[in-house]
Amino acid sequence: MKFVYADNAATTPVSQDVLNAMLPYFSEQYGNASSIYSVGREAKTALETARQTIASCLGAETNEIYFTSGGSESDNWAIKGAAHQLGCKGKKHLITTKFEHHAVLHTMQSLEKEGFEVTYLDVYENGIVHPEDVRNAIRDDTALVSIMYANNEIGTIQPIAEIGAICKERGVWLHTDAVQAIGNVEIDVKKQNIDMLSLSGHKIHAQKGVGALYMRGGIRIPNLIDGGAQERGRRAGTENIAAIVGLAKAMDTACSHIAQRAARLCAMRDRLIDGVLQIERSRLNGDRENRLPGNANFCFEGIEGESLLLLLDMAGICASSGSACTSGSLDPSHVLLAIGLPHEIAHGSVRLSLSDQNTQEDVDYILETLPGIVKRLRAMSPLWDKINR
Repeated sequence: MKFVYADNAATTPVSQDVLNAMLPYFSEQYGNASSIYSVGREAKTALETARQTIASCLGAETNEIYFTSGGSESDNWAIKGAAHQLGCKGKKHLITTKFEHHAVLHTMQSLEKEGFEVTYLDVYENGIVHPEDVRNAIRDDTALVSIMYANNEIGTIQPIAEIGAICKERGVWLHTDAVQAIGNVEIDVKKQNIDMLSLSGHKIHAQKGVGALYMRGGIRIPNLIDGGAQERGRRAGTENIAAIVGLAKAMDTACSHIAQRAARLCAMRDRLIDGVLQIERSRLNGDRENRLPGNANFCFEGIEGESLLLLLDMAGICASSGSACTSGSLDPSHVLLAIGLPHEIAHGSVRLSLSDQNTQEDVDYILETLPGIVKRLRAMSPLWDKINR
């Protein structure tokens, strides 16, 4: 049986190049970057070289990059830090959208319990935020706008540069969760007026448990993790040098060849979309063009997404019905509900996300296998009988 991994939006395998870059820092160059002897200085050099590489990928300054444990920590630090810093000055209003990752939504809900007011912007059927909605939501007491760069479920890319220009004009900080966008789209934090940006390694063939927060120079927010003086006193904890080196290698590889990778992935993605939409009563979720190169998210009327995933797995295909972070939930995707899908349709979703390790043969196999699984499940579904009466 063929095996196809098509859930790269959930996580990716560590690439061989990244693993090779990491290996020396496990057993040879194992020093603590805070130590002053030679082994420690070697670790410090590797740390700062990685920081410089990541800054270059983002159009940032080296001293604007802070290493974290991943996207969730970076989101929490940016949002809670901005709220607590500016809330002391009377700015207790925050803006986000209804289809953010739960690392953002749950952070916002936590701040609401502290007395902050949050505006959750609507998103539209195509899965794109309207910049004018952001402009209209900003108030004199708005501290922060937090809008994801690209949606983790339906892959739609947001007009971050336009939103950034509005935020700069109104004197409001902009944070973007770019976990899905890194390595897939060109990002320049200065040109796009991004004040803070979260990223994670395991979406781009680096290790799990490592990420970074870009924080524009001049922004001072409270620490999320206190302790030692690591990360210039702003994020305590001995740095995971091996993982950080791997993150820098993965970002350098991904960002150096974005155009070529995107062209290849878009071709496979579009072929996949065209093939899947031949299935009766199927629909693509989110804008057809303005989406991540490897993302294709579908709904099939009359079936449950969980059953679809189990049968795909039995056929050797790894996919998901939404965010891996909510895979234990029986509720329909909050993202699909936010773009206006009814519960009964949102329940029958599948996300197929490709990476540069996928092939045309993988797409062929999915297109050969998926229609039969959908047909089989509909044959057993009372809901499908009602739809076709």
